[in-house]
Amino acid sequence: MRTYCIGIFNLDDNPQRCLNYLCSMKTSKFARESKAISSEIVLPNDTNTLGNLMGGRLLHWMDIIAAISAHRHCKRIVVTASVNNVSFGRPIRLADIVTLEAQVSRAFTSSMEVFIDVWVENHSTGERIKHNEAIYTFVAVDQLGNPIAVPELTPETELEHLRYDGALRRRQLSLILAGKLKPESATELKALFLPKEA
Repeated sequence: MRTYCIGIFNLDDNPQRCLNYLCSMKTSKFARESKAISSEIVLPNDTNTLGNLMGGRLLHWMDIIAAISAHRHCKRIVVTASVNNVSFGRPIRLADIVTLEAQVSRAFTSSMEVFIDVWVENHSTGERIKHNEAIYTFVAVDQLGNPIAVPELTPETELEHLRYDGALRRRQLSLILAGKLKPESATELKALFLPKEA
């Protein structure tokens, strides 16, 4: 009879590998542990006829950096579940240096909301100006593509707490729109619009 560690490793053949795997499965992680940063320079092939970065190229870059952030949180295969919000605040021009910063804002059972901030660096001064932001949702999956549990997320900074609290409201709204949650059950969302009962 063989003993398996969560159905992945044969405990009889490799107990140390199984122990290492179990130790890596933290029940909670700090938001900062999921931080991922990437920089790109806007090349001619990345632009539209006006000389601005194409929105599709920026979405591609954001999807990659957000996936890295989600992976850092759960250390599992992740797939993009939805793009909840993309804000194209300012155009990004040819030859601009673009920095994308992604961080998990909240983790649910198997899904993770990832916030992406997009900055453009001034060539002369080095000053960074925020141009865009987006919110992606990823789901952790096993080798068969089935959703699996992810660690909880612990926010620390004021911004992390704001995004953490907002994530639950955004999730409730998405579930209502998908018909998976009744509006009266969305307590966090209702609290924004209805006065508290005495």
